[in-house]
This record gives sequence, C-alpha cells and structure tokens, in this order.
Amino acid sequence: MLIITAILGSLLAQTGDLFVAKPLTQPKQFTPGIEGPQCGRDGSIYAVNFEKNQTIGKISPEGKGEVFVTLPGKSTGNGIVFDRQGRMYVADYVEHKVLRIDMKTKKIEVFAHEESMSQPNDLAIAPNDTLYASDPAWEKNSGQIWKIDTAGKVTRVAADMGTTNGIEVSPDGKTLYVNESAQRNVWSFSIQPDGTLANKHLLKQFPDHGFDGMRCDVQGNLYITRYGKGTVVVLSPEGKELHEIDVLGKNPSNLCFGGPDGRTVYVTEVEHTRLVQFRVDQPGLAWKRWQDSK
Repeated sequence: MLIITAILGSLLAQTGDLFVAKPLTQPKQFTPGIEGPQCGRDGSIYAVNFEKNQTIGKISPEGKGEVFVTLPGKSTGNGIVFDRQGRMYVADYVEHKVLRIDMKTKKIEVFAHEESMSQPNDLAIAPNDTLYASDPAWEKNSGQIWKIDTAGKVTRVAADMGTTNGIEVSPDGKTLYVNESAQRNVWSFSIQPDGTLANKHLLKQFPDHGFDGMRCDVQGNLYITRYGKGTVVVLSPEGKELHEIDVLGKNPSNLCFGGPDGRTVYVTEVEHTRLVQFRVDQPGLAWKRWQDSK
C-alpha cells in the first residue's frame, strides 16, 4: 500500500507541473511588438522585436537573450517558421514580404513578395515545405489566406474571410486551420493535392475575447492564444476544449513548442513584453519534425 501511495504521489507531482505557466525572460526585454516565436534545431527560441523593433531575438532555454539579426530597411517581423533544411521564414508585415534567413550565415533574402497582401501576418508550413500565410485587413475586419510554394510563388487560396490570424497545418498535412481574431472563429480546410483549400468547416466559435497564434501538438490538438483573456486554450481536432492555461498576462500573441522533449510551450506575451513557458503532455508538431529531419 505504501509503495502504491508513493508511486501515485510521484505521478501527481509530475503531472502537477503541467499546464502551469512561469516567466522565461524579464519584462521589457522585447518591445510591445513581441511575436514569433519559433524554436530552432539548437533548442533556442526565436522571437521578433527583441530590445528594439525590426530585430529577431535568440533566447536560450534558460532565458538568456541576444539579437540574432536586424531586418533590413523598414522590414518588421511577425510570424516565424522553419523548413526541413533549417531555414527561417519570417512574415514581414510592413513590406508585404516573406523573408528567408540562412541560420549559419545570417543572410536575409526576400523569398516571396505580394503587394496585394494587406500583410503577411502569421505563417504555417506543410510537410512538403509549402507555406501558408494569414492576411488580415484589420481596418475592414476582413482577411484572406495565401499559399507560397517552395519556389516563392504566391497564390491566394481563400478570400472573403474575417480577420485571419493564427494558422497551422495538421500533423498529417491534410488540414489547414486558421482563426479569425475579431469574429472569434476557428476554421478548418481540407488541403488538396495541389495545395489549394476546400471544405471550409467551422471547428469552434468563442463568445468573447480575441485570438492570435496557433500551433499543433503531435496528436493534432490546437493550442490557441486568447488575446485579451490572457490564456492559451487547447482544442482537440474535433473542436472540444481540453485545457485552458493562464499565461500571466492578458495579451498573449503567439506560441511554439520546444525544450529537450518538445513538451515545453513558449508564449510571447505583450502586456509584460516577455516570454513565458509551460509544460504539456504531448510534444509539439514542429519539434517532432526537427527530430524526423535529423
């Protein structure tokens, strides 16, 4: 009986640390434009607007930060993803571009440019390295979605939407999820063989507060930042609410998975301009792809 009690106590201690946020960086190390974030193959967390706007910061798992690169001209980053080769893609919402950065040389190049975008806001990447970009027009409460192939060709794949923001591809590469911040909807689309979208389906509508970033774990559960509510909500692939985590500030902008086992979620939080972190029960999809590409 004592042995069983000890085992149960140990398990409770381990699970008790799940879904509980704590700060990673000090307040005000980032500007109010803190966004991104994404974990590199080396375990570092990359997020935009570290110390000043137009930068990309590199943060260690212990919370130590430095400027990784400064973007050229007026370019200012928002969402970040990595491809299977380890190259970084940054949504440059000011210049209507998607930038690509070589992680070894730090060379920055324009990968895609589309003047008819309101802005490339957040990015998702499919297993074949096709990018999808959300494109909100905040002043009109409208938005659209763009597909960007591996050659940098830009194609609009969804129009006449609300304020498209967080965006993600399912683990099997067959479903694209996008949320609308103002309308508080989470939509799913079937990804066709040519990368276009079909079968638009309302996965979940929320009664209050906004959305921002969105990422999947390996089981296909969606982690969504609730901007204004100060939480991250976890939805099953069927739209069932599984968890809601207080992230210690009312305006979480985006999130990513990392850590040695892929089970640490890092959240960019605007109110205190810092990164927070919490542990979860399943590894993140992007982290799993890093392991598969080794």
